[in-house]
Amino acid sequence: MTSHTSPLATNPLAPRAAALREGVIDLHAQIDEALDRIDRFDARVRAFLPEPGRRERVHAAADALAVRYPDAASRPPLYGVLVGVKDIFAVDGLPTRAGSAIPPEEFAMPQGLAINRLVAAGALILGKTVSTEFAFMEPGATTNPHDALHTPGGSSQGSAAAVACGYMPLSIGSQTVGSVLRPAGFCGVVGYKGSHDRVPTDGAVAYSPSVDHVGWFTQDVEGARLVAEVLYADWRSGVEVSRPVIGVPDGPYLAQAQPAALAAFEATIASLAARGIEVRRVPMFADVAGINARHYDISTAEFGDTHAERFVRWGSMFRAGSAALFDASLTITPEARAAGFASRLELRERIAEDTRRAGVDLWASMPATGPAPKGLAFTGDRAMNVPWTHAGVPCITIPSGTVEGLPVGLQLSTPFGMDEECFAGAAVIETLLRA
Repeated sequence: MTSHTSPLATNPLAPRAAALREGVIDLHAQIDEALDRIDRFDARVRAFLPEPGRRERVHAAADALAVRYPDAASRPPLYGVLVGVKDIFAVDGLPTRAGSAIPPEEFAMPQGLAINRLVAAGALILGKTVSTEFAFMEPGATTNPHDALHTPGGSSQGSAAAVACGYMPLSIGSQTVGSVLRPAGFCGVVGYKGSHDRVPTDGAVAYSPSVDHVGWFTQDVEGARLVAEVLYADWRSGVEVSRPVIGVPDGPYLAQAQPAALAAFEATIASLAARGIEVRRVPMFADVAGINARHYDISTAEFGDTHAERFVRWGSMFRAGSAALFDASLTITPEARAAGFASRLELRERIAEDTRRAGVDLWASMPATGPAPKGLAFTGDRAMNVPWTHAGVPCITIPSGTVEGLPVGLQLSTPFGMDEECFAGAAVIETLLRA
């Protein structure tokens, strides 16, 4: 349902993709509808980067797509689906700025496999969405569509906000700490990042290659799964979970959350238990402070590696937070870097072992310590995302209610490589939460 005054709109991917393939929705009509909404609302939300001639470009791409696939039966899974792309990813014909004032030529590179696979599956690139600088913490001007006085999160801020606005049903983001899962929670949409490296990260401005992940946003779990089938070269079809057993990672990790948000999380868990979902409380991440520190060490060190030559040329144009992170990278010792590398794999194995020992299918936690903070300068605390990202395991955030009038989400995780099981279990939980 679309409001004439609110930028929020419903636009789930799975039914939209089916209607486009079947010809029920006209390619050109949906393009004009999307761009008209951007013209109407994006001066307030500021999710998309400006692009001269955008309307003509997207219509021309739709014409070419229609010529290529005149028969509905032969159309690929994302035929005509409009996609927003976080502006750290190279897209043919569009500049990449990475949220920075540095000349875009600095970030020129070939379009990567993830974007190529989307285009090959029939997707139409609607445009570039706002990123924090270098996908770190210096935000752009994007606001939260639920309340413009609050952050949409970061670093994939434009991608999350644009999907919440229904501009398009799919957007691409990235996560090095919590840059997909947290903004999904803040904006009330579905956000997913898979097992590390199952989706290639080539063609993107790197932050920390050892922990960078490609992620995406939709308004539905089924739509997010459809994207995974396109982006994964090794997707396993037919995985089902009829009634997932949920594990709750008790201990200092959950204690990082704000009281009101933790109460809302516990209410969600209780609601699922009342609907027949078995919940098991399991002590986990007793050393969360150490995990947080080791993730910081490796990501900061690699940020320095990634931007070393760029900083020599353009350091005075880095925003203050990015420059400070580069300076901090110079203080990370070889021992700390090595400990960070080793910690990733150790934690990955520990999560797998805890999952087996506890007999759970999904780990349930929170994508943020609370709802979206007020103001646009701070994109929110990333603490609830760190262990899962550090281990490189699959995670999905689905909307689970509100706190203080703002959306909050439920973060669901599985062991490494079990992306298909993560989606299967999340689909069951989403259905129960929407009942």
